[in-house]
Amino acid sequence: MANNYSWDCRTVDCFPSKNNKKDVIYNIHWRYNCISDQVDAEDKPYSATMIGTQVISTDDITDFIPFADLTNAKVTEWCETTIGEEKLAVMKANLDAQIQEKINPSSVTLEVSE
Repeated sequence: MANNYSWDCRTVDCFPSKNNKKDVIYNIHWRYNCISDQVDAEDKPYSATMIGTQVISTDDITDFIPFADLTNAKVTEWCETTIGEEKLAVMKANLDAQIQEKINPSSVTLEVSE
C-alpha cells in the first residue's frame, strides 16, 4: 500500500498592515490530505484528511513576499517548517492509520433484525 500526501494551505489570516508591508500572513488554515493507492468496492481510493491552523512568526519579514505572489507551495513550506519534521511524521502516521482502519475496520456497526 502506498499513500500520497498533499497540502491545501490557501486560506490564511493576515495583518492588513505590519512594518510597512501589506497583507502579512500570521496564521495558516491547512488541510493535509492522504489518498491510498488501494480502492474500495466502488473503485474509489481510500482517503483521510486532517485540518488545523498554524500560527507563523511575523517577527522577521525581511524576505517578505507580496500576497499576490504567494503560492500554495510557498505557504505549505512555511507551514511544514513551523510544524517541524517530528510532528509531520506523527501526522502522516495518523493519516495512514485512518486509511488502514477504513481498509480493515476494527469495529463495525450492525443492526439486529426484528
